[in-house]
Amino acid sequence: MSAAERCERVFTVGAELGLHARPAGLFVTLAKRFEATIEVARADRERDWVDGRSILSLLSLAAGHGVRLCIRAEGIDAVAAVEALGRLLEDPKASLDPAAGGGAAV
Repeated sequence: MSAAERCERVFTVGAELGLHARPAGLFVTLAKRFEATIEVARADRERDWVDGRSILSLLSLAAGHGVRLCIRAEGIDAVAAVEALGRLLEDPKASLDPAAGGGAAV
């Protein structure tokens, strides 16, 4: 494993109300646990990357239920970061329960 891992995957927003304030806040809290640089973009607009550690940036994506988002990370824990954040994005109950997100409790 190199010190500069890179990982990028596309996930679908599972929360019924989309990536609104609560799930975006959970996403940011989880993202801050990783050392990797994390960026997110709508899969249909991959040139507009935003900081995965900024709730305002995430909200600017206007990602409703079913929207596909691309998460990319670079750093020592990039793969783990993308997998954990992707599970959170796809979890339909992530906005209801802070412990939701595929084991990604905050």
